[in-house]
Amino acid sequence: MKSSLLFCLLLLGSIQLNAQQASDPHQAVYFEVGGAGLIYTFNYDFRFDKSRLDTWGMKVGAGGYWIQESGFFSVPLEINRLFGKGPHYFEIGAGVTFMAFKSNYYVWNCDEFSCEGTYYRDRTEIILPINGSPNAMGTLNLGYRRIPVGGGISWKVNLTPIYNQNGFWPLFAGAGIGYVF
Repeated sequence: MKSSLLFCLLLLGSIQLNAQQASDPHQAVYFEVGGAGLIYTFNYDFRFDKSRLDTWGMKVGAGGYWIQESGFFSVPLEINRLFGKGPHYFEIGAGVTFMAFKSNYYVWNCDEFSCEGTYYRDRTEIILPINGSPNAMGTLNLGYRRIPVGGGISWKVNLTPIYNQNGFWPLFAGAGIGYVF
């Protein structure tokens, strides 16, 4: 009885291992500079259809900093789609980045005789002015993602236009490196 139970467990384990080896990697963790997180973020990305990479997926991340009484925290959420065949993929996406900050933001007005600073407590600027914390910023994504067949080290570069109530900036960009499994 014990030997047949052990045999069944080993058989199930080997079937599961073979099934995992045959499928495409559909999850990724990576570090991104710029992009939807605005400064830097650690992200988790996954495909909704676990049998294909060239399909819809989602990314969620978190990042921020704290320096001398000023800080910034961001959480990007994005729906994205990959097009192509391994290892080369074109990526498109759209999302929103939620943020909170504590800022020592000054606007300086200078003339030939002196400079005068105006302090704004609930304002910061990351490419576009951001009024009030917490806040949100819309993001778009167009880029290249390299995903090795079978998983491993992956990297990406993207153009990330951003927008909020104060404007639109089409030339913001990002780059990331991580691991696909």
